[in-house]
Amino acid sequence: MSSNGENCNGVDINSQNGTNGTNKDNQITFDVHFATRALHAGQDPSQWTSRAVVPPISMSTTFAQYSPGNFSGFDYGRSGNPTRKCLEEAIASLEEAQYALCFASGLSAQLNVTHLLSAGDHILCFDDVYGGTNRYFRTVAARLGLEISFADARDPQNVLKALKPNTRLVWMETPTNPTMKLVDIKAVAAIVKREAPEAIYVVDNTFMSSYFQQPLSLGADIAMHSLTKYMNGHADVVMGAIATNSKDIYDKLKYLQNSLGAVPSPFDCFLVNRGLKTLAVRMDKHQENGLAVARFLESHPMVKKVIHPGLKSHPQHELALRQCSGFSGMVSAYIEGDGETASVFIKNLKLFILAESLGSVESLIEIPALMTHQSLPKETREMLGISDTLIRLSVGIEATEDLLSDLSQALNIAKEFYDRKVSLK
Repeated sequence: MSSNGENCNGVDINSQNGTNGTNKDNQITFDVHFATRALHAGQDPSQWTSRAVVPPISMSTTFAQYSPGNFSGFDYGRSGNPTRKCLEEAIASLEEAQYALCFASGLSAQLNVTHLLSAGDHILCFDDVYGGTNRYFRTVAARLGLEISFADARDPQNVLKALKPNTRLVWMETPTNPTMKLVDIKAVAAIVKREAPEAIYVVDNTFMSSYFQQPLSLGADIAMHSLTKYMNGHADVVMGAIATNSKDIYDKLKYLQNSLGAVPSPFDCFLVNRGLKTLAVRMDKHQENGLAVARFLESHPMVKKVIHPGLKSHPQHELALRQCSGFSGMVSAYIEGDGETASVFIKNLKLFILAESLGSVESLIEIPALMTHQSLPKETREMLGISDTLIRLSVGIEATEDLLSDLSQALNIAKEFYDRKVSLK
């Protein structure tokens, strides 16, 4: 599949909203491609007296005022920070949005969005989402007087049936974590806007990054990211973000960002800003390796089933081709045998690191039922297909041949273990 080469249409790559106090004569206002925006959006050297090419890390918690109440852009670190502003402008550009806001984590972004609601409002969430998302809605937000329900959003009609007169938030994730189910973003947007016009429609874009999927262009009100994953890409920052074209939503979330105080540190903003500069080249390699791993696993006798939207065997492959410009390095698979066999396979890997999280340059692997999704009730995991033999791989950017060799040797050891176990029965 071709890489993301979309032009920036009408988005000023140096300013989130066109007024960042920089020298407008130096701003690039002609259309540029994604990889160029990832390097230049929000980075204009003329905004600094030093004309630094790399935005400085502004660690100050407070800023001098010209006179009481008269200041230039920043007064207190929680309310705003120059380094964070650069990152927010860059993210807005990459999502082709007018506005973006960063938070201390992906769950902090979810928390802030949820605070847009009032007691008695209804939240509709995809039933197969990140375990932390499910846990927050189910065990925390539900205690705030909010009504929560879950639906299998693979079929947009299930979303239609689950909407209520008091629905005020529709939360989708696509592809889902960890079973890689897809939501038809455009179809659900049409339903929500028609049947629940007061609801805010959020799409968690973490698995695809801004490079391979653009939820706002497909009708979402908010594109949400755990920047911890692909957007930063180096497993050294925990952070979240939202992007939107709605000034009303932005103004309310900007107020909550300051009022709730779940803001990221300037140093973390610097790291994510740096990570974004290589997003395009990283995602191309993640895609190459992810597809190679998925195809290899699909051909191995120790693998019962592989789930990857880029495979023709994926039941929503055509939807993936329609709404995405490529695929990330996320692959899920069911190993032959039982949980013990899956553990033998994982323990014998040399390059794939047994660890939670995803989207970093290193290849990671986990068993969701025992790790990222252990907080889900057992019956919910079983209903979603999150068994002890389901493994989730976050395929990194190592040499493709090395990753395949590692998987091959570990699967062969698992096969020997499985064959011995079967022969003893």
